[in-house]
Amino acid sequence: MLINEQTRGVAVRQQQDSYAWLSQRAWVEINLKALSHNVRQLRCLLSPNTQLMAVVKADAYGHGAISVAQTALKSGADWLGVATVPEGIQLREAGVKAPILILGATHTAEQIQAIAQWNLQATLCSPKQALIFDDTLKKVKYNTPISVHIKLDTGMSRLGTHYSQAGNFVQLVQRLPNLKIASVYSHLATADSPDPTVMKQQHRRFEEAIAQIRALGIEPPCLHLANSAATLSDKALHYDMVRVGLAVYGLYSAPHLQNTIDLQPVLQLKAKVTQVKTITAGTGVSYGHTFIAKGDMRIAVVGIGYADGVPRHLSNKIEVLVCGKRVPQIGTITMDQLMLDVSAIPDLQEGEVVTLLGQVGKELISADDWADKLDTISWEILCGFKHRLPRVAVM
Repeated sequence: MLINEQTRGVAVRQQQDSYAWLSQRAWVEINLKALSHNVRQLRCLLSPNTQLMAVVKADAYGHGAISVAQTALKSGADWLGVATVPEGIQLREAGVKAPILILGATHTAEQIQAIAQWNLQATLCSPKQALIFDDTLKKVKYNTPISVHIKLDTGMSRLGTHYSQAGNFVQLVQRLPNLKIASVYSHLATADSPDPTVMKQQHRRFEEAIAQIRALGIEPPCLHLANSAATLSDKALHYDMVRVGLAVYGLYSAPHLQNTIDLQPVLQLKAKVTQVKTITAGTGVSYGHTFIAKGDMRIAVVGIGYADGVPRHLSNKIEVLVCGKRVPQIGTITMDQLMLDVSAIPDLQEGEVVTLLGQVGKELISADDWADKLDTISWEILCGFKHRLPRVAVM
């Protein structure tokens, strides 16, 4: 029942996306050439024996999971990482054959059966979860052991068994006939910080856990610890595989990492001008009149708003690119529209393309710019663009 509902949900999404061309008001451009460039740059940091997992959870951070996965694999990625079972199924239905790791926790019989059915690989976070997996597979008489990845908590305090129990955990899983250990891994909490103290502590704990496991005569087939920031900052953290998310999409996890490799932003956010008008001094703009014109001015209405993923809290705080020029956004951002001061572009017409995120000539506005104004992170900005915005792949 669960599998059918998940599959039907993917089909409905695809059907909705097929009508996206009818909406010309706003869209997200995905530069697959830039994505390919980023993957190749990342591969240059790795030894020949270190594999690269492209993390494509949350619809590839809002970039479109299927096209991103296909491009990343063609460009040198070996694995794909997703958060949920439906995300993995979506990729399998699209014909993706590469190994896919479910990074989130799964517990129900329906999820476990789907993982086996769709040849996905599961993260095991606790001995209890391991026993549930083995028991479920035994009941459905699934005769081939499924690959599982042991998650250890070395300081993130999120998913995983405490690193001090690594030996007992791995030993238990190894004894379960329906499970096959594919890797042991952990996740870093502060890899993007200039201060490496906590990261080094987690690294030491991971090494302690590995030593425990090897002392029992067990050699993990694969070890992985590094996220994007750790991949860029310290080769000692690469192990047998790195899990890279943000860097694949062309953004750096922190300013101090910007000189490591050349990354190119993959996503651009664009919309069209739907009306241009002149207002007089003293005229209020948008809900609440949070902007009052100080003199006569030309304003443009643009067909994109907070329902598309442009945060309302950016009202009166951002600039956009119009005809290669930076112009300020004015007034409260509304559900479907926002306004600009285009007094500096007297010949602007309806239908002109506005770049909210992206580069035009030498001018660049990035997700980091928005994140700084909102006191958040670029990950949240990228994941916030709604699916009524068509994803348009460009090369």
